[in-house]
Amino acid sequence: MNILQNSRQHVLSQIQQACEVSGRDVQSVQLLAVSKTHPSEVLRDMYVCGQRAFGENYLQEALQKIEVLQDLDIEWHFIGHVQRNKTKHLAEKFAWVHGVDRLIIAERLSTQRLATQAALNICLQVNIDGQDSKDGCQPNEVAELVQSISQLPHIKLRGLMVIPAPNNVQAFTAAKVLFEQVKAQHAHPEDWDTLSMGMSADMNEAIAAGSTMVRVGTALFGARDYSPH
Repeated sequence: MNILQNSRQHVLSQIQQACEVSGRDVQSVQLLAVSKTHPSEVLRDMYVCGQRAFGENYLQEALQKIEVLQDLDIEWHFIGHVQRNKTKHLAEKFAWVHGVDRLIIAERLSTQRLATQAALNICLQVNIDGQDSKDGCQPNEVAELVQSISQLPHIKLRGLMVIPAPNNVQAFTAAKVLFEQVKAQHAHPEDWDTLSMGMSADMNEAIAAGSTMVRVGTALFGARDYSPH
C-alpha cells in the first residue's frame, strides 16, 4: 500500500510541476490510472490511496474487475480499441469510452446506453501522426465526426484522445490545435473540454501542450509481474 501511495504521490507531484512550468492550474489535469493486467486487489489498494478514475484496455478483464469492485465508487474508462460487437457492454458498464473513431460506434453506444444512466462520456481517438499500426480516425475527419456525434442522445462528446509515436512531441501540439479548431463544430461546445494524451514517459510534454487527462500505468503500478504464482 505504501508503495502505491508513494507512486501516486510522485506522479501527482510530476503533474503539479509540469503545470507550474506551463503556467497551468493543476486542477485542469486529471490523472487516469491505467490498470490493465493488474489484479482487482491492487486497484482496491490504489482506490484507498485516493485514486478514483481507472482505465482498462481489455473488455473481459475490465468487466470482471467492475463486478468484483462494484462496492467502490470507481469512474471506469475504456481506453482500448472499440469493436462493434463490444459496444453494448461498454455502453452499460463504463463512464467514459476513449477509443471512438467511427460514427457507427458512437451511434451504437448512444442506442445501447440506458436512458436511466447518466450520459456516456466519449472521446474521439485520432491517429494524429499517421501511424500505420495505430487505430483512430484521420485528423481531417474529425470536424465532420464531431458535428454528427455531438447530436446523438445519451452520450456526451468530451474531446480527443491521441497516442502519438514515442518522442513525437509535435503531435501533442497538433492535437491541441485540432482540439481548438473543431470546438466550433460541436452541438454543445460547453461539453468539449477533454484532451486525453500523455503517458508515464511523456506526460510533461503532453501537459505543456494542453493535455487535460494523462493516462498513467507503469509509473503508478510498476511493471506487471508476469511470473507464475
